[in-house]
Amino acid sequence: MRTAVVVFNLGGPDAPEAIRPFLFNLFSDRAIINLPQPLRWLLAHLISGRRAGPAKAIYAHLGGRSPILEGTKAQAQALEAQLGRTLPENDEVRVFVAMRYWRPRASEAVAQVARWAPQRIVLLPLYPQYSTTTSASSLAEWRQLAGRAGLEMPTTAVCCYPRQPGFIAALAGGVRQALEDMRGQGQEPRLLLSAHGLPRKVIERGDPYQWQVEETAAALLAALGDEDAQSVICYQSRVGRLEWIGPATEDEIRRAGGEGRALLVVPLSFVSEHSETLVELDIEYAELAAKAGVPAYRRVATVATDAAFIGGLADLVGTALEAPAGLCRGGAPCQAGLAGCAEQQAGGSGGA
Repeated sequence: MRTAVVVFNLGGPDAPEAIRPFLFNLFSDRAIINLPQPLRWLLAHLISGRRAGPAKAIYAHLGGRSPILEGTKAQAQALEAQLGRTLPENDEVRVFVAMRYWRPRASEAVAQVARWAPQRIVLLPLYPQYSTTTSASSLAEWRQLAGRAGLEMPTTAVCCYPRQPGFIAALAGGVRQALEDMRGQGQEPRLLLSAHGLPRKVIERGDPYQWQVEETAAALLAALGDEDAQSVICYQSRVGRLEWIGPATEDEIRRAGGEGRALLVVPLSFVSEHSETLVELDIEYAELAAKAGVPAYRRVATVATDAAFIGGLADLVGTALEAPAGLCRGGAPCQAGLAGCAEQQAGGSGGA
């Protein structure tokens, strides 16, 4: 039995000249800017032009390119090796990478999968928390392109896994070690559980992302079992004039500075290193923390290829293969009333 697993991620520019077209692809996605054409195209063209300069300054810290593709490929290779050990002996598995806004795009992954000709496909977004702006967008693009290419083999999607035990264990391991180190230096940090932000209007339309971020935070704190640890959920990467969900990570850094509190930043929604961890958290927010008077500032690394995380992804794939009619969100469906939840949109089937 041949099984293709497709992992999805955001993508990032691979050279300075790719920054503006990457941004254009991002802002021309209807899941990001919900306007009809040609208005969306015009607005994406305007925004990408305006933001290209600041973005180039950000990526200059990273050698002019994003490391997200290399990180995602490493995760794909680790997952393929893990599945090779856990799937039945007769099964052959390959893991493919599809990026939403830059190479390799979903169209390239569809072509690669078609050439390999698997008998079944599992779609696995590398976004633990489901959002209509991330996982839903990637999965919708895949379905459209796969349909055009005639990929008609059974396909199951894992839409989210905010409390998946392997993911939580990997997060908790990094936090536990960092806490031990900081306490050994006489610091008692507050945990800043930082996730990518979204405009409030997206959440008000029923997007389950914020609720799932809170689920991840609760599972992490339960795994830590540390009664002395203070924590706060906050959101980073705010842009534009819209109201975003909060509190903002920047505001929590300033509050900690005013209180003389050390900080340990935990990326809740990122599973690989890229500009929002390596630049925003590690450089820009570290500078803000120093100016605000935060006595110590440290960030926990993303889960990347941590064995527990990769094992958790393999478990999700295994569950998807056992239940091809649908997979129930890493343990539990979204709370009632979240119309953007994949399960509720699918009528409770949980499938893709």
